[in-house]
Amino acid sequence: MSTRYEFEKELNKMHNDLLKMGVMIEQSISDTIKAMKNQDIELAKEVIKRDDKIDNMEISMETECIMIIARQQPIASDLRLITSILKIITDLERIADHCADISEYVIKLAKENYKKPLVHIPLMADKVKEMVKETIDSYIEKNIEKADKVIKEDDIVDQYFYDIIEEIQALMKKDSNFIMQGTYFIFIVKYLERMADHATNICEWIKYNITGNLKYK
Repeated sequence: MSTRYEFEKELNKMHNDLLKMGVMIEQSISDTIKAMKNQDIELAKEVIKRDDKIDNMEISMETECIMIIARQQPIASDLRLITSILKIITDLERIADHCADISEYVIKLAKENYKKPLVHIPLMADKVKEMVKETIDSYIEKNIEKADKVIKEDDIVDQYFYDIIEEIQALMKKDSNFIMQGTYFIFIVKYLERMADHATNICEWIKYNITGNLKYK
């Protein structure tokens, strides 16, 4: 059995594991949004528990990437792919962390009546979820145009962030009883904004893997 065949087999396993990780993270984002809307403590706990599984996946995949490099001594293009996968799984794991972070605040807010109707925050979360899905699709398809689309959509999430923060701050000034809840919401939207940033980071690495140029235009 050729060394190249074994190498391709190992790379294919890494590819499939990355896709599994992506599917789990998409589910976590969906569950986080649902838990936030419905103030669902049990669902929020599921997201937090799933984060531990994703953390373990990241460690396992990082170890496997390093072992592939050590065993196979890959050529430049293969090394670029492995490096990209290492970076991608790190950003994916951070997205999962932020889902768990938001879920912690969902649990804290579960027994309170939301003083601010949840309209724009779920819309922001839905856009982040869409970006992450398009990011995974871009990786599967090796689609630079789709990666560029995700990177541009980060501006939409940023605008949501600024608008929501401004609205929350105005409500906090108007009603001191909203300060604690408003602070929690600020943390939530910051985590969502960071999730979008990680999606754009992944797309930059996807482009690097395809082109060999990290500053591809």
